Amino acid sequence: MINFVNVSMVYPNGTKALDDVSLRINKGEFVFLVGPSGAGKSTLTKLIIREERASRGQILFNGKNIARMKNREVPYLRRSVGMIFQDFKLLPNKTAAENVAFALEVIEAHPREIAKAVPAALERVNLATKADAVPSQLSGGEQQRVAIARAIVNNPPLVIADELTGNLDPDTSWDIMKLLQEINKCGTTILMATHAKDIVDGLKKRVVALEKGRVVRDEERGVYGYED
Repeated sequence: MINFVNVSMVYPNGTKALDDVSLRINKGEFVFLVGPSGAGKSTLTKLIIREERASRGQILFNGKNIARMKNREVPYLRRSVGMIFQDFKLLPNKTAAENVAFALEVIEAHPREIAKAVPAALERVNLATKADAVPSQLSGGEQQRVAIARAIVNNPPLVIADELTGNLDPDTSWDIMKLLQEINKCGTTILMATHAKDIVDGLKKRVVALEKGRVVRDEERGVYGYED
């Protein structure tokens, strides 16, 4: 599904964020992306959605070279990727249902499709009864579930999670991870950048470690490998 081939990313100030990275993520995999702060994890995820453009190398998404995409093609790429963030990024004046619906409205989905898809997405994250609540009326875990519903409402083949448990207590974090595993079991590829040692060590998924912009470890059923 995703194939990085000798990818380097150097910012205009000379900072090398990625250095000759080659990495393949297959359809349906669950992959943890780990490493110290500044290792290049965020840059790697930004390259997948063409928020940044690689300085060198190829990034293939379902066989298509992201770097060569025309600007008008980028929105269609991003429809294939659900993003989940540590700070939720919910619209504060919209209800849970309206936040989820917004992801479909921006891609100009038909109102009938939105009316059907939004309740289904909230049901998948066990928030059907909170559809009319605004973010301030929800707990941190519930807000993250809304963010997950928004990410999956369009049934994207890939979900990228960036530190999605960073603001949650341990019990809530595990509940969120169980939900993410259920989504993965339905065929969605998951790429999760994280510093959550307990979660990585407990789930024994594939682990890709970055240090100073390079892949230093790629293990099936891996562990976090760093001290807290």
